[in-house]
Amino acid sequence: MNTRAVPMRIRPLPMRARATYIRVLLLTIAMGLGSRRFGAMLPTLVAKYAGDVLWATMVFWLLAIAWPGAARLRLGAAALTVAWAVECSQLYRAPWLDALRATAIGALVLGQGFLWSDLLCYGVGVALAVLVDGLLWRTAASTTSG
Repeated sequence: MNTRAVPMRIRPLPMRARATYIRVLLLTIAMGLGSRRFGAMLPTLVAKYAGDVLWATMVFWLLAIAWPGAARLRLGAAALTVAWAVECSQLYRAPWLDALRATAIGALVLGQGFLWSDLLCYGVGVALAVLVDGLLWRTAASTTSG
């Protein structure tokens, strides 16, 4: 009897279509900026937290574009780590960093001040991205297989 283990064949993950993810990224950015610009027209809860949720979702899309073959949960963990690290960096105050945060792009990328609620928003945003990513992969797989 042969007791030698037969190596399992591991099927590589399909690559994400970068063009699709770039479109989703741009839509996410537009929704996030819109939530800030038109916040007065939105329900209070949405106006207050949508930008932070969508910011973390955007981080996920950026990572998905950069590493199209990465596992979804690995991307989610990386996106959450980046988002939380950026939020925690707001506890550090240095004149040059505060000057950067005082610019429009610096405020959008780095934020202004640490909030515990932002950490929760980032978790929701990454979870949303993971779910949408699953739907995108499922849709792509069903259109290519049939």
